[in-house]
Amino acid sequence: MKEMVKNLNTIIENRNENWKFHLGECEEAWYKGFDDSQWRSVRLPHDWSVEIPFSKEYSSGTGYAAGGVGWYRLHFTLPKEYEGKCIRVVFDGIYKNSQVWCNSYYLGKRPNGYTTFSYDLTSFLCFGEEMDNEISVKVNHTDIADSRWFTGSGITRKVTFLIEEKVHPKEYGIFFQTKQMNRDAAQIEVAYCIENTSDQSVTVNIETILSDACGNIALRIKDKTVLNALETKKCIMSGMVSNPKLWSPEEPNLYKMQTFYKIDDKAPYQVQEEMVGIRTICFDAQRGFFLNGIETKLKGVCIHHDGGCLGAAMVAEVWQRRLEILKDCGCNAIRCSHNPHMPELYQLCNSMGFFVMDEAFDEWENAKNKWSDGHNVYPPKHQGYFEDFPQYHEADLKAMVRRGRNHPSIILWSIGNEVDYPNDPYCHPMFETMTGNNDSNKPAAERMYDPNRPNTKRLTVLAKRLSDIVKQEDKTRPVTLAAAFPELSSKLGLLHPLDVVGYNYKEHLYADDHKEFPDKPFLGSENNHSYQAWLAVKENPYISGQFLWTGIDYLGEAQGWPVHGSPAGIITCAGYRKPEFYKRKSFWSKEDVLHISTRKDDGRTQEWIPVSDTWNYEIGEMILVKCFSNLPEVKLYLNEKQAGRQNQLHDDGTFCFRIPFEPGILKAVGCDASGRICLTHQLKTSDGAKKIVWDLWKGKDAITNTCWNEISARPGYLYQLEIKLMDDAGQIPIGDDREIKIQVNGDGELAGIENGDLSDVTPYSSNERKTYNGQLMVFIRRTGIRKIYVEIESDMGIHELEID
Repeated sequence: MKEMVKNLNTIIENRNENWKFHLGECEEAWYKGFDDSQWRSVRLPHDWSVEIPFSKEYSSGTGYAAGGVGWYRLHFTLPKEYEGKCIRVVFDGIYKNSQVWCNSYYLGKRPNGYTTFSYDLTSFLCFGEEMDNEISVKVNHTDIADSRWFTGSGITRKVTFLIEEKVHPKEYGIFFQTKQMNRDAAQIEVAYCIENTSDQSVTVNIETILSDACGNIALRIKDKTVLNALETKKCIMSGMVSNPKLWSPEEPNLYKMQTFYKIDDKAPYQVQEEMVGIRTICFDAQRGFFLNGIETKLKGVCIHHDGGCLGAAMVAEVWQRRLEILKDCGCNAIRCSHNPHMPELYQLCNSMGFFVMDEAFDEWENAKNKWSDGHNVYPPKHQGYFEDFPQYHEADLKAMVRRGRNHPSIILWSIGNEVDYPNDPYCHPMFETMTGNNDSNKPAAERMYDPNRPNTKRLTVLAKRLSDIVKQEDKTRPVTLAAAFPELSSKLGLLHPLDVVGYNYKEHLYADDHKEFPDKPFLGSENNHSYQAWLAVKENPYISGQFLWTGIDYLGEAQGWPVHGSPAGIITCAGYRKPEFYKRKSFWSKEDVLHISTRKDDGRTQEWIPVSDTWNYEIGEMILVKCFSNLPEVKLYLNEKQAGRQNQLHDDGTFCFRIPFEPGILKAVGCDASGRICLTHQLKTSDGAKKIVWDLWKGKDAITNTCWNEISARPGYLYQLEIKLMDDAGQIPIGDDREIKIQVNGDGELAGIENGDLSDVTPYSSNERKTYNGQLMVFIRRTGIRKIYVEIESDMGIHELEID
């Protein structure tokens, strides 16, 4: 009698360990029998760009970081019980031009470095403990001027194996939707796309269970369908959830969605488990954005994908700490600039309560200028994704939407960023000259209309095509685009295919264009940090929100050597708050805010000029004191004497005082309308660094709700060790930075040191780095289960730390 084969629940296996890596071309490495014993072992995610020293010979646009060709190889075995199952390898992202082989069989190529993609390995695998399998991956990033920001190089995101029965959901083939909702109930619809890869006709009983955070079943829906051999079929089920717990930034309630198949009379098996949220969204052309029927302003930031010294090899725990800081300033929205980000970021936004604008492309058919020798230093280079857009845009766009459409956090699909940037390369005879928002020092000839350049009207055709592709996959979310020069593109029809219009730095057009396009909702898809830009959102209900450029400093888009990144964020790339953070918090937060920052009063009044949290200057020197506060009144005291009192914000949204410097204590007192003291903040004249303090970030895993002790004990976990200099008064001494050396022993390794100083070109592979504004972030990767020993050395001595 033939033994019954047990159906397996769908299994997802992480395959991030024990990869072999070689930097450089190795043409025979596709071959299963190739000897890679001398190659280096690495753990994914991996970015070789940050392992190589910065060089002025590389491209400023991508942060003076190296590229090249790299090869990865993974040896693995599979148990006999997997034989007869369907097995896929899923790559969350490989930058870029990846080619993949399994056991010497070529699987395919994917140029886009940010797209999640997979290959079916079923036909090429061997099973059993003695049967070796091998995957080879070639990564080609030789065109290092291919982007306007840092990209990284390598398998920069995780890799998983998906093991399924022969009857399983098509990839991303379960689509959860909230169809209708009122105070008492929500109508839920789940669309299924089922694949039968077997050679037999089967009856599939489908069951989906929705459970709340306490494990209570909120919904159970069932259906049955028949699939012929090798058939793919779609079906839809729906049901009502009573008294739904709604998802919002304030209360990001999630439900566990589990789907089971039962084939004929066999036992059921689980095919998917995913966290989903019940919520409704609406962008109204007159009244703005509504979540669950409640008017909500998007207080957003744009972010790039790098983590400073980590490069593109980011992990969830680093993003979680960053998002916690952004949450603290009142931020409720993230724009993924200008490409899909790692899957874990969206999961964090689901569980922590952030809206997301997911973005597909920075360029379409034609190349944008890529600055290689400094920003706006001509001539530019013209490498990049445009080369692959004609062939791959549909697959890449569909992959983004399908991957993300079950995330409650995602509320907008952006099909492009600044594709209409003037003369880059599109133009039109309607404008003889055009100047973009980032065109300082641009030669006059480059601003002129040139009939030999591509016509801007072509963008309208492409926008319609891309919008239609999105709508094929998801009709529940609006399509948008971040327009750079709507003075022209809006007149040529670029806005017509969009459900929501995004403008980059065009607040002065809001009123007129709202009248011109009364049926189009508007938002600021990219905005500067000015108070006036915020008021344009706050005071106009038809503007749904704004997205600051940027939330976090990032590598690339550098002005020129040795600066290798952009300081546009309110958080440094080391993950520390800047003074500008508190200014933004005073605009966005519902909490009382008060914070002092200062700079020399040199006569300049521009809002963007940096300030610092210090009270160390020359005696008698005039100092500009900025108090960031949302309280009605601020009083300023210097050495207990009142130096000023204000109840009116300046044009930059701050309380500004100008006083001569005197050593001692500068203190701000914030009062409510009745004069009651609500908050105080002070700066003291510092006598310099006297000691080193450190703190290990210990956040509970926001995605799985796993406690820190458990999640951090797993190999691969990345500890974030915050190191700060302190003076005798317990404050950070700005301007007295020290060299710090880190040694890691035991079951850990140094993964990188970041100080946030974008002009510091100390190699990221070094174990020494100077503090910046008295702070340093040390990343330590766990490699085993035993203790980790950390040694912190400076001119103030050697300090030791144990991590259990």
